[in-house]
Amino acid sequence: MEKPVFIINGFLDGGKTTFIKETLNDPQFLSNGKLLIILCEEGEEEYDEAALAKKGVSIISVEEQSQLTGEFLNGLELYYNPNMILFEMNGMWNMDEMMEMDYPESWVPSQVISLFDGSTLAGYLTNMKKMVLDLVRYSDIVIVNRCDDNTDKTLIRRSIKPVNRKAQIIYERADGKETGPEEEELPYDMTQQYLEITDEDYGIWYMDCMDNPKAYEGKTVHFLGMLYLSQKFPAGFCVPGRMAMTCCVQDIAFIGLMTKIPAVVDRSLLRNRTWVYVTATVKVEYQKEYQGKGPVLYATKFEPAPEPAEKTVYFT
Repeated sequence: MEKPVFIINGFLDGGKTTFIKETLNDPQFLSNGKLLIILCEEGEEEYDEAALAKKGVSIISVEEQSQLTGEFLNGLELYYNPNMILFEMNGMWNMDEMMEMDYPESWVPSQVISLFDGSTLAGYLTNMKKMVLDLVRYSDIVIVNRCDDNTDKTLIRRSIKPVNRKAQIIYERADGKETGPEEEELPYDMTQQYLEITDEDYGIWYMDCMDNPKAYEGKTVHFLGMLYLSQKFPAGFCVPGRMAMTCCVQDIAFIGLMTKIPAVVDRSLLRNRTWVYVTATVKVEYQKEYQGKGPVLYATKFEPAPEPAEKTVYFT
């Protein structure tokens, strides 16, 4: 029998324990049987272990990430025989190691949820951005709680989405009520049919187009990109794009959209790392590279372009 593993991460006082306690109050969550909570960090909020034990919930504390060996986890499996496992993770621990741990065979990583205090998250993103992004990189859901009118949702979205496009970001006020994302002000005019995407705006355009492809469907875009060609792509397709950095050199990655090569094109341009000006129409189609529907560019023109002085773009 597969046993789901939930990882709840975030920094100290980010609301992890409160969120877990609220989840445990939902009878539906505990209807599958015994739950083991592996507590990796203790904050101000505490659990009523005696009351939880009556609901089939066991709690064990871990002081160091190095304790989480395969032998240790298999011992927990044998002793507690849980139906579900929940880690309340220490926000300073390494998420890469959490995802690659030697879990017992029946333990299956199921969901990662990150929680942050909306009143302090902007400061973390300004001063400790890499630490935040290392936490949210694997997250299915990011909950930003204690939001108010001063919460910079645009900064939060532009920081998280480039490293984890699938993450659902939920904003909550101090009373627990959800509040929607801000309407982001884009640096180009979406009322126009033709969009000139500058180097400075490329990262924002890419992110918004991937998040809201239908808003761009039928529009014509023009931008500077470096070609990436691969035999893994469907015949007649390539990816023009840019190297982009979210917070530091280690996070630089190539980003671009699947693009249908123009019917008429100078074949000398179709080489990897060739710089071209791309003119294309945006369509929304299924692509296995997107694992679903997403923006696909149907290029009408590739034109030779000089290599830019600054090859890297930024999500700002």
